Amino acid sequence: MTDLHIGPASTTDLGAVLDFWKAAAEGTSISDDLAGVERLHERDPEALLLARCAGCDRCEGELAGTVIAGFDGWRCHLYRLAVHPGHRRRGIGAALLAAAEERFVALGGRRGDAMVLDRNERAHRVWGAVGYRPEEQWTRWVKPLG
Repeated sequence: MTDLHIGPASTTDLGAVLDFWKAAAEGTSISDDLAGVERLHERDPEALLLARCAGCDRCEGELAGTVIAGFDGWRCHLYRLAVHPGHRRRGIGAALLAAAEERFVALGGRRGDAMVLDRNERAHRVWGAVGYRPEEQWTRWVKPLG
């Protein structure tokens, strides 16, 4: 695995995270704008975890991956697991998920759930490799607000 530093995003990272998602994430959401990410960060500054390369002259400090580990006091929700295409298959996604799970356990969480696009088969393999499984009885229902 690449040497990594995993930690929460700072306010100065938020614009770069949005650019990163355009290159590394599958699809976009209505809240994928600076105002949405700033609200997330203001509400829970520890939720957006970033993986940065460490110990490598070529990519020192480069953003390699993200995950949002949101906890509402009851449930643990995972969003926006994304790894830079040039850094995939190096264990970065698994390391981000391990950090998210540590956060959840420390907060008293008991089960993590993830939003994963049905068509994103590469992501299905990643999530399955670290122990997550789809629950066929659930369908996500959404309604844009405003």
